[in-house]
Amino acid sequence: MKTVDYSILTKREPEKRLTLPLKKKAGRNKGGRITVRHRGGGAKRKYRIIDFGQKRLDVPAQIETIEYDPNRSAFIALLKYEDGDKSYILAPDNIKIGDRVICSKTAPVKIGNRVPLKNIPVGVPIFNIEIEPGRGGKIVRSAGTSAQILSKEGDFALIKLPSKEQRLIHQDCFATIGSVSNPENKIRVIGKAGIRRHMGIRPTVRGSAMNPVDHPHGGGEGRAPIGLKYPKTPWGKPALGKKTRKKKKWSNRYIVKRRKRKK
Repeated sequence: MKTVDYSILTKREPEKRLTLPLKKKAGRNKGGRITVRHRGGGAKRKYRIIDFGQKRLDVPAQIETIEYDPNRSAFIALLKYEDGDKSYILAPDNIKIGDRVICSKTAPVKIGNRVPLKNIPVGVPIFNIEIEPGRGGKIVRSAGTSAQILSKEGDFALIKLPSKEQRLIHQDCFATIGSVSNPENKIRVIGKAGIRRHMGIRPTVRGSAMNPVDHPHGGGEGRAPIGLKYPKTPWGKPALGKKTRKKKKWSNRYIVKRRKRKK
């Protein structure tokens, strides 16, 4: 087992008025039928309301706490504004208690500040990036990730994402300076089945260990190969590598270079 260093966290319980109850669904739809397998159980959670857009422009705020969030891989930070209002944001890496941040069109390029892409120099690491102006950060939000501005031309900036995909994003979109906190998350090793159960993930059985009636890979004497042209789901649909992105998705025109496909 390898775990993350939680010594930088400063508060055990979340801010009460910034949480919502989170009902468990165990992978079931409104009819009570399982639509996502291997879900169920797990520790009780509260949802933390994260301000991905930081809509309070030109109002300085101070980092009050850095907290754990069970609903995401990154840590979160509690902001306290000058008027006493509070909100949660994704915590940038290397941020400290007492640091001051601001969301502004004229903010300096400093870790934690939220600035439009047109005011961020080329090569600076950024995260929590908007795809459409005013809609809040949608991409580059998981632990330890950051994107990079490669160039600017006209109304758009060319962004290199953590997946190595290169995409055009409008320069009026906001992004946060720095990289997402908890970079050690990628080297974490779960270590035992019990932790997976605490996370709400139930056991997964290989299709080749099932009977033919239960899975297309099942049956045969001993350890038999799947015997198919390509792997399939229990319902006979292609699995493992089948492209599911819509061919006419609206954002396709903004992708300059696709991410590298896993071998």
